[in-house]
Amino acid sequence: MIRALIIDDEMSTIQVLRILIQRFVPEISEVYTALGGLEGLKQVQALQPDLLFLDIEMPEMDGFELLRQIPAPNFEVVFVTAYSHYAIQAIRFCAFDYILKPVDTTELRAAVLRFISQKKQSAQPGLRYRHLLENIRRHDVQHFMLSINTLEGTHFLPVSDIVRCEADGNYTCFYLLNKKKVLASRPLGDFEALLDPVHFRRVHKSYLVNRIHIQTFSSQGYLQMSDASTVEVSRRKMAEVKAWLAQAF
Repeated sequence: MIRALIIDDEMSTIQVLRILIQRFVPEISEVYTALGGLEGLKQVQALQPDLLFLDIEMPEMDGFELLRQIPAPNFEVVFVTAYSHYAIQAIRFCAFDYILKPVDTTELRAAVLRFISQKKQSAQPGLRYRHLLENIRRHDVQHFMLSINTLEGTHFLPVSDIVRCEADGNYTCFYLLNKKKVLASRPLGDFEALLDPVHFRRVHKSYLVNRIHIQTFSSQGYLQMSDASTVEVSRRKMAEVKAWLAQAF
């Protein structure tokens, strides 16, 4: 049984989302609603829901401010928003789900099924919420925290500490400052799509690098990184990487 709470400042959105859940997501047994952030905060405290469908942009108290008012959240959040802006990036970095308005039933159902499959594996929820709110405050991707799942549990990595990422089959090895390594349970392509191309670039089918840690780019097609490692740039990526680096220097 899943108890869900919808919080939005538009009654029409609440009604549509409630109908979609009732029709297409039978896994949710109870659906409650709250109009606006202030009412939503009261309902969260009173109902103790398992899953929150939370609007971001609301007057008086937006979705992030609502989360700041809850010191020890014991629920998961699917953000529902009409805006595709920097906040979405912060949400994705901390492994939260989001749905853009108008709500698509396929995306809605997929988000709930992910919640169900990850429910037992959800680790350190308080840390994820804290890092999300910090990411929102910082704005700059290089100062974000990235949540990654490993075979040992969830790790939170400062993006600025990531020197490079290397493909390892369906896994990705993160090479960090101070020679630390973390093996993530997702393929490199997932992180290429997530990490901002302004700061990170796929320079080879096996390598993704952080621009702030590139020290030199040799004429032979190798990047010297700040951790003393050398990364090969593929021939077909040479011109692209040169143009990318020229934007920074």
